[in-house]
Amino acid sequence: MKRKMSLNLKLNQDYKTAADFFQAHDDLLLLVHEKPDGDALGSVLAAAHLLQKLGKTVTLVNDDPIPDKFMFLPLADRFQLPEQVAGKFDRVISFDCGDRKRLGRSASLIAESAHLLNVDHHVTNDKFGTENLVDLEAAATCQIVFKIAYQLQMEIDLDTATCLYTGLMTDTGGFRYSNTSEEVLLIAANLLTKGVSPYKIVDRVMETISWPQLLLIRAALDTLGRDDSGQIAWVTITRQMVDTAGGCDEDVEGLVNYPRNVEGVEVGISFRESSPGRIKVSFRSKYVVDVGAIALEFGGGGHARAAGCTLEGELSAVQEKVLARVGEAVRSNTAHLEEKE
Repeated sequence: MKRKMSLNLKLNQDYKTAADFFQAHDDLLLLVHEKPDGDALGSVLAAAHLLQKLGKTVTLVNDDPIPDKFMFLPLADRFQLPEQVAGKFDRVISFDCGDRKRLGRSASLIAESAHLLNVDHHVTNDKFGTENLVDLEAAATCQIVFKIAYQLQMEIDLDTATCLYTGLMTDTGGFRYSNTSEEVLLIAANLLTKGVSPYKIVDRVMETISWPQLLLIRAALDTLGRDDSGQIAWVTITRQMVDTAGGCDEDVEGLVNYPRNVEGVEVGISFRESSPGRIKVSFRSKYVVDVGAIALEFGGGGHARAAGCTLEGELSAVQEKVLARVGEAVRSNTAHLEEKE
């Protein structure tokens, strides 16, 4: 028997603008950032369900194949590569994307005069849409999409709830990260009343790992380094390591959490060689260092506690530059904490 819950969500004018966009437009192109994660996919697919209920036609496009662990999400098989889609779209909604360049090749499908609704929660979002709903208090873009549905007074079915719960769970680290607010848990509880199976989702998305991924974990831990202060730790993943393990880029996700979780470490970093001379850097912090600001300095973005960027150069040179900057941030924030004490 389904239980009813009373939610009192904070909605502002931007939510009304987004809801009006959902209602007013048709033949919509729905986009997320390249190499999409659980929140990106959960939010765009949940929105696709809502829009279809409103009688709208939607086209889902992304630069990269959808990771296997997310293919259980309803409508995940509807994604197309940008080169498979003809023409350009005048009505576009992007989800979980901090800036237009992260849309990759898919941005070529946006008409020059398009109306673009930008739905996101990253503090580094540059508000590249013609309309923008950027809620910095939201833990996940899925939280925002839930509130758009609330604004629209739409009933959420099981398929939509499954997508939303997946995004909430992944962007809060299974409801363990500091962004797990009272509202997040109330929304998650509400989604459970729709029939969502939390164990099946967490087992598929967060607990199950492939054999190549396990081999990569072993190889990456052999590279584990830590600075003299003990507050910065990192791992390195080369293309050779990925190839030897028989893995793919998807298998590398999450390795940054191993150095971050070491006792006494404030910032964990992973350095991944995505191609010769091109290094993807992922940051995770615990309490005081705003890694989103650091990533922004290097041309990337993200959140205060989770962020990333991509740098050109030799691996050793990139590591030296990044570790020096993170070291400055750790020393500065440690000094501020000591002053307060």
